[in-house]
This record gives sequence, C-alpha cells and structure tokens, in this order.
Amino acid sequence: MQNIFKAFSLSYKSAPLAVREQVTLTEGEIKDFSLKIKDLFGIQECLVVSTCNRTEVYYTSEQDITADVIKALLTYKGIIDTESYFVHFQQFNLQADAVKHLFEVATGLHSQVVGDLQIPNQIKHSYQFSADLNMAGPFLHRLMHTIFFSNKRVAQETSFRDGAASTSYAAVALTEEVTQNINNPKVLILGLGEIGIDVCHNIADKEFAEITVMNRTRAKAEDIAKGNNFRIADFIELENEIRRADVIISSVMIDKPLITKELMEKIGILTFKYFIDLSVPRSVEDNVEEVAGALVYNVDSLRERADEALRIRLASIPDVERIIDEAIVAFNDWSREMVVSPTINKLKNSLEQIRKEEIARHLKNLSPEESERIEKITMGIVQKIMKSPVLNLKAACKRGDADQLVDIITELFDLEKQANSAYVH
Repeated sequence: MQNIFKAFSLSYKSAPLAVREQVTLTEGEIKDFSLKIKDLFGIQECLVVSTCNRTEVYYTSEQDITADVIKALLTYKGIIDTESYFVHFQQFNLQADAVKHLFEVATGLHSQVVGDLQIPNQIKHSYQFSADLNMAGPFLHRLMHTIFFSNKRVAQETSFRDGAASTSYAAVALTEEVTQNINNPKVLILGLGEIGIDVCHNIADKEFAEITVMNRTRAKAEDIAKGNNFRIADFIELENEIRRADVIISSVMIDKPLITKELMEKIGILTFKYFIDLSVPRSVEDNVEEVAGALVYNVDSLRERADEALRIRLASIPDVERIIDEAIVAFNDWSREMVVSPTINKLKNSLEQIRKEEIARHLKNLSPEESERIEKITMGIVQKIMKSPVLNLKAACKRGDADQLVDIITELFDLEKQANSAYVH
C-alpha cells in the first residue's frame, strides 16, 4: 500500500491547556491555513481539525513533510520558538497509523469523555471545509465516508453512545429531560470556569432552549458567546435572570452558596424552577428545595448518572474497535487497488485502441446492423481478455505484491509505449 497519508496531533493527551490554546484554530483560520500549506508544500488533500482538546492535520503527500507542516502551523500562530513545541506533537508518518488514528478520533475513542459526539461532528465540519476548498480528493472522500459509515454502525450496533458520560453532558441531558414539556425553555448558565465552558460546548449544538450565559467577568461571557446563539447577562442582573430562567446550571467557584433559600423567597417562584449545581463547594444552598417549586440536583447525583453511562461505554470499546478494524481492512483493500487502477486503465485503453483500429480496417463494406453486431462481439472479447489481468492485479494488491505484476503487465503489453503513442495522437 502506498504510504501517502500522514498526520500529526496536539491533544489533551500530549499537551497542557496553556499550549493547546496557543495552537487552536478558528474556522476562518482552518480554511486559511489549509490554503497556506497547499501553496507552501503542494498538498492537494488535507483535513484540519481544531477543538479545545486537539488540533490535528491530516494530509496526503509522497514526501514526509510532517515536521515542516508543524513548523508552518506554529509560525502561523505567531510562535517563534517552534523547536520547544515539537515535544507536544504526536506524529503519524505511516499511512496505517494515520488512518487508524483518524478512525479512533472520529468515533470518539480518544475523546476526554469516550463516545462523545462533539468531536465526530467537528470532524464533519472540517471535512466540509476541505471539500469547499477543493482539498478533498478521492482518497479523503473515500476515507471520510468509510468513517461516517463506521460511526453509523457504532451507533446502531453498540452502546458506545448511550447515556451522558460526563457531569457537564449529564447536566445538559437532564436539562433537556426536565424541560421537554416547557415551550421555549430558558436556561441560565452561571459561571464560566472549565466546567461551565464544557456545559456551553455540550449545549451549543442543541436547539431546545434559549441559552443565557453569565460570568463575573463579562468579557469571558462575550468570548464564549461568539459563534453561538447565546444571550449575555451581567452578574449584577443575577436575581432577574434567575427569576426568568426555567433551569439554572451553576458552576460558580465560591466559598459559600450564592443561591440561597432567602434569595429564592425574595425572588418568588411562580412555576417549577430547576437548579443544577455543578460547583464544589456547592453554590446552591441545601434548603433551597424547601421553597415550593424549586428542585435541586447536585454534582453527586449527576456523577452517578455519568459513571453508569461511562461504564456502559467502556464495556462497548471492544465492539467499537472491531467495527473500526473491519472498516480499515475494507478501506485498505480499496487504497491498494488505487495503485493498480492506472495500469488497468492503460491496459483497457490499449486493447480498446487495437479493437477500434482493427474494426476500422474491416467494417467499411458492412451494413449498419452487421457493424453493430461486430461492435458488440469485439467489445465482449476485450472485456473477457481484461477480466483475468484485473482479477489477478486485485488479488496481488491484497497479497501486497502488486508492483511486480504491474511491471510484468506493463512490459508484456508495452503499455508505456501505447500510452505515449495515444498522447501524441
């Protein structure tokens, strides 16, 4: 198999957040950088993926230019001391390794919360960017559609996507559950530390509610709202925002509860109000539930949900790996056959040229009906002649020794000469 597909990855497994956030790319930067490496290195097919947890580049090239592309990425992000960052990158310079890594990332095996659908969806977006830029050719198209089909199998045949396997995702799932009978529910996300931001990421693709974000520092709320259909509220409006919200998801880091029974009695509750407290120590007071209409869920109850879902997902990993392995085998068969397809086309064109030349010599005095019959007969002969070489070439591909047979067929049928002759004509 040709070794044309390569990749590199900077992820939460290999780099701290302080490094990852320096290298992360916006949607506009993904497109711009893709075109940049096309110009710099002549890369025709590439997939650039960038999230809060990983920045990865997959590309096709006969040459091993991974280190150069990494350097180009770091330079693009304004990092001058590029050498010191190389330790954080995983490099996949063998096609088999790069393909397997993309399969595992795209199915959620390498997500911080295994089975998380966020990264597969982001990879779909990145693939669309590549297609829009005409940087997705036959190899990448085939690979991505094989991955998409594998993801469908994972969803249908395993429990790998079942349940909410992180507390932040469980909070979003619970929010959907308790608001399913509320028309256009209003959700307030209070506090934008690491957990609050994770909640925002998990809820961003949902469309079941109006989302408001609130943080002591408004700039942070504005930053997380970029590109999302979120409202922003100032912290000084806390009472009013709690009053209007149906669900309050709080992850405020504070020494004593921010939301108290006294505050809730002051605000007054006209309908059910759900408090999901992800803070440690807690930011919602124990006795808030004593106020009629207030229901409180804390991090322990959510963690129980998440732990059970995670246990089920982890138990499904062998099934997911089996599906990936089966898909990779099928993709590798196709990839190997790509190597011999030019030879097959040359042989077909050579035989077709001979057929047409011979027919031209003998059909001058035949009727249209006779000419049509001879045309069909000779085309059938060519197809039968082609059948054995094609089957043998494909079998050789699977054995891994197609190169020798390609050379024999090329020499036996003088395909290089035939191709050059056809080009001249």
